[in-house]
Amino acid sequence: AIILDGNGRWATERHLPRAAGHRRGVEAVRNTVEQCARMGIEFVTLFAFSSENWRRPADEVSLLMRLFMSALQREVDQLRRNGIRLRVVGDLSRFEPTLQEMIHAAQRDTAGNRRMTLTIAANYGGRWDILQATGALMRARAAAGADLGAPVTESELAQHLALSFAPEPDLFIRTGGEQRISNFLLWQLAYTELYFTETWWPDF
Repeated sequence: AIILDGNGRWATERHLPRAAGHRRGVEAVRNTVEQCARMGIEFVTLFAFSSENWRRPADEVSLLMRLFMSALQREVDQLRRNGIRLRVVGDLSRFEPTLQEMIHAAQRDTAGNRRMTLTIAANYGGRWDILQATGALMRARAAAGADLGAPVTESELAQHLALSFAPEPDLFIRTGGEQRISNFLLWQLAYTELYFTETWWPDF
């Protein structure tokens, strides 16, 4: 599991617009996924856009959305050819309908792949994940006529988390120098090794 941090600072250090850092960051994603696939890593989760990122300037958010769309258009065929399944987790309701449909289409097109599962966390937050899982659990109990007040077990709640299809990460990486997890995979990182590096994401 990786937090891709430092795109903007990478660009600022080079007297470039922040957009250049985000574009270079997309290249780093491609390189990282390729290397992980070669090493036989079966699950990679990237924190691409947090629920807190909406607070960024509107033009930067718009750029990130355009980059997301162009990356989907450009990379899905490559993912399919290389046996990589794409999953996108988070509250997708805030995205434009066109982007939502592109996400769903990309997931459908790669659903049969088994070499690696690449998960993109977009408009995702760990607290949101636990809250939505709790709501989903209560709805499932209600639909089954089960006791809503019965104690909740970890395994029962885990079935409704956004990444219920993936094992908990063995390794968490954050680039860019910050040493915090920033509301990412709060439930799943309980026993994960944490690695922080000063390297900006475009150089990782």
